[in-house]
Amino acid sequence: EEHHKLVKGNIPNIIKSNGEPPIIRILTNEEYKKLEKKLYEEYQEVLESNGEDRIEELADMLRGHQALAKLENKYLEDIIDVANQKKIKRGSFNDKIFLEKVITDNK
Repeated sequence: EEHHKLVKGNIPNIIKSNGEPPIIRILTNEEYKKLEKKLYEEYQEVLESNGEDRIEELADMLRGHQALAKLENKYLEDIIDVANQKKIKRGSFNDKIFLEKVITDNK
């Protein structure tokens, strides 16, 4: 069964415990930077899930964000700090405001 995807660190051991030998390799730093593809894959899974499954998928996305931050020598907490600063400055999506258009004066 072919997979060709980035997996979490314990997955090979879980596969082994099921009696199936996994074939793995360690990515180069350049390959690892393609983590964005994995984050997109997790995003697709969020869209296709709901309830507790959606929370699980969101947690996977969070781990992807954490890994991408590490590539920038940052931590998940740094992302959260920036998000909080942006919320103070620009607000959040909680008000469900959808901008239809802006009327501009074309003088």
